[in-house]
Amino acid sequence: MAFSVKGKSAIVTGAGSGINLCFAKLLLENGCNVLIADLALRPEAQAVVERYSGQSNSSNRAVFQKTDVVDWRQLERMFEVAVKEFDEVDIVCPGAGIFEPHWTNFWRPPGTPDSRDPPDGGRYALLDINLTHPIRTTQLAISHFLRARGHKNPKHIIHISSIAGQNAFLASPIYVATKHAINGLVRSLAKLDGQYGIRVTAVAPGVIKTPLYTDNPEKMKMVDDKADEWVTPEEVAEVMLALIQQDKVSETIGDKTGQGPQCLVQGGTILEVSKTVRSVSAFNDPGPAGRPGNTISDMNKVEDEVYDLLSTEGWGESRVKL
Repeated sequence: MAFSVKGKSAIVTGAGSGINLCFAKLLLENGCNVLIADLALRPEAQAVVERYSGQSNSSNRAVFQKTDVVDWRQLERMFEVAVKEFDEVDIVCPGAGIFEPHWTNFWRPPGTPDSRDPPDGGRYALLDINLTHPIRTTQLAISHFLRARGHKNPKHIIHISSIAGQNAFLASPIYVATKHAINGLVRSLAKLDGQYGIRVTAVAPGVIKTPLYTDNPEKMKMVDDKADEWVTPEEVAEVMLALIQQDKVSETIGDKTGQGPQCLVQGGTILEVSKTVRSVSAFNDPGPAGRPGNTISDMNKVEDEVYDLLSTEGWGESRVKL
């Protein structure tokens, strides 16, 4: 084991639900302090915070910091609170993200009825959440880690990419673009590992059974439960923990023996998590297609909606007078 999270401290954005909640819970179970940064907590997340919110002298604690990740000052504030509560931060996961909802969507442009992106706003909420927030949080994490260089512990930044970081998907092109960008960011920061002991990695999950899907009927219609296999957020969290604690990660989900094929972990590593685990290469990679946990059988249903939108007269024309 290259690094133990026991006695360390972490910041996890978007940990009010889904993969990030499972990751925060797993860190806590392994003795790590966690600052959960999100707009709100689902009941299951509230239960985790209450369980681990004990006295300040507890060996590991959970602290909830209400955070809007598109507000850079609030991102700075979560580091300030984490340092106040835990003294130092060792692990940062800028995990908050959304999957191209109708209110910030390429096919429903600013100024059209479904969009909340203002036509004169100069930005897309989807990009702010999925890309700008991880970039800014990574900058803040590196800055914090460099100030703490007197400590010999290695530091970790772990991103949430997706199989969309390699795939193309007509129905959600902005989401796909953000995940391609996350992969590029992670690979570009690979050399920080050897130079400063700051290891930047990512997981690239397949089709995950989280509220990102289950709470959104427009997403659920793509999945055929008879043909497609879900990856659980707990499985992804296990791989995330292994990325931090181990120099090699098993290619078999749930394998604790370490006897089978393994993926080498270093700065810039991106691990695809379907029903198996594999390292994603920058060049000549076979891609995620066809592996259990990566398939969406009814993608045509949402693609047909795109064609219907494009057939509407005046598609893309703002209905708001500028």
